[in-house]
Amino acid sequence: MIENNKFIILDRDGTIIQDKNYLHDPDQVFLLPGVVKGLKKLSHKGFKFIVLTNQSGIGRGYFKESDMFLVNDRLSAILSEEGIRITRFYYCPHKPEEECRCRKPRLGMVHDACSELGLSFEDIDYVIGDKKSDVELADNIKIKSVLVMTGYGRTSIKEGVSATYIAEDLDQAADLIINDMGM
Repeated sequence: MIENNKFIILDRDGTIIQDKNYLHDPDQVFLLPGVVKGLKKLSHKGFKFIVLTNQSGIGRGYFKESDMFLVNDRLSAILSEEGIRITRFYYCPHKPEEECRCRKPRLGMVHDACSELGLSFEDIDYVIGDKKSDVELADNIKIKSVLVMTGYGRTSIKEGVSATYIAEDLDQAADLIINDMGM
């Protein structure tokens, strides 16, 4: 069981790092603007981070699961150098048409995180992401969402996605969350 249960679910590609379709090369991991500043602000307010990422490239045979682990390890190392820690990464390797239990916006990865970390849905305060599936995940958990304009955020807005908050990047998302929580 983790103490101080204030968690934020983060999407990976297009939210924390540049979205390079079917990213599988750790040398291509680049943080988006505002990520370090925003995550530091949230971390200093006591938030912990769980990354949930749909990785259908595995199921499509574009890359191996081990490649994705290397990308996650590289991301963890970059953030760790900045004093930021990701509590855990969860991923869905399935293609959308497989209709698995884990692909966002379904709750499988959230249930896994709660089970493994000793959390309940009430311990999760926000979902931050750049796609409709991230906003719908927040709706399914019954928590607030922040849609960032990095990655596919602008496309998501054009498609009519309606998040609790809209932010240019993770730094602005952090400010919105801190203000919303009255911190």
